[in-house]
Amino acid sequence: MRLVIIGAGFAGMYAALSAARLRDIQGVSPDEFEIALVAPEPTLVVRPRLYEPKPETLTAPLLDVLKAIDVVYVQGSAETIDTKSRSLQIAADGKRKSLSYDRLVVATGSRLFRPNIPGLAEHGFSVDSLDDAVALDKHLHGLAKRPAMNGRDTVVVAGGGFTGIEAATEMPTRLRDILGKDVKTRVIIVERNSAIAPDMGAGPRPVIENALRKVGVETRLGAGVASLDASGVTLSSGEHIEAETVIWAAGIRAAPLTAQIPAERDNFGRLLVDRDLRVPGVQGVFATGDAARAACDDDGNYALMSCQHATRMGAFAGNNAAAELLGVATRPYHQKAYVTCLDLGDAGALFTRGWERKVEMVGDVAKKTKQEINTVWIYPPKAERAAALASADPERVTNL
Repeated sequence: MRLVIIGAGFAGMYAALSAARLRDIQGVSPDEFEIALVAPEPTLVVRPRLYEPKPETLTAPLLDVLKAIDVVYVQGSAETIDTKSRSLQIAADGKRKSLSYDRLVVATGSRLFRPNIPGLAEHGFSVDSLDDAVALDKHLHGLAKRPAMNGRDTVVVAGGGFTGIEAATEMPTRLRDILGKDVKTRVIIVERNSAIAPDMGAGPRPVIENALRKVGVETRLGAGVASLDASGVTLSSGEHIEAETVIWAAGIRAAPLTAQIPAERDNFGRLLVDRDLRVPGVQGVFATGDAARAACDDDGNYALMSCQHATRMGAFAGNNAAAELLGVATRPYHQKAYVTCLDLGDAGALFTRGWERKVEMVGDVAKKTKQEINTVWIYPPKAERAAALASADPERVTNL
């Protein structure tokens, strides 16, 4: 028997841990039941932190953890999925190889949505991937060699959601660290909606607005980016902002590989799944994390494209895919507990609980929680077999 997991992000990592946990509980040897994880590198990119300085440090090795729990690491990128023959084509070092599966967990994550806006590809930066974040950091350090004119000290962030706010509120400090503490920075968030943080609702918004004022971040609401060029951005309102740095943070979509599964997808490209995270109508395939649209409860709430949901979804998907092969009962995914913890730079952070986003902590107190989440909670478990397997109980993962 072989269970294959595609992806080494939060969902893929916890799918591997959870499947190995159930295999261990059932007393089945790795020789009888192989669990394989396919990814270009055996590394977790700590994506929620890529708005921070020194992004090259924001990874965590997985190989020792996988070895400790007897999960086979397969290096390469899954290029094609054939659900009829239950096999993958994997590309690595210019070569292709085939890998068959009895159960498949699609944990391929998401990508930044880059619309066809003139100049975006040539002049836009992002914090979506490790390479993108490193390129932005290199660009910011390079500003110190340029004259303080033509928008050198101005950063425009397109998108006023979670990622945009965290990137923008961190930026004044990052610029001062690079350009000097006396530099007059200008950071502007451009958001198409009429309010900042449109998904957060009215409750937390005053906290966010106050934080933006405190750190000196401006907003342009009800306008989008119409075009970019070497001099800056032109908004849909007609305003032109001189800026040598433009960060695109306006929306994500499921990774393209999900399109190879012959099943229904939502507007974000996520595969529609049942409560066990199976892809209906496609034998042997589960989807999880940002690749899946999954109900969290019976109240109409669906998992967001966030590591908080991906870790728990991954644990359920890995458990359930293994359960089918081992002939034991599956566990329906559920995630009623939901919190948000939004970094607000020098203004601290914002912590809310529940889908109604009730504010529980703000400022320095919330910042301590955010730092603990970012440096402890979301990292892989230690490469010690018993502890690693214990960390992946689906019912306990991120049960905040």
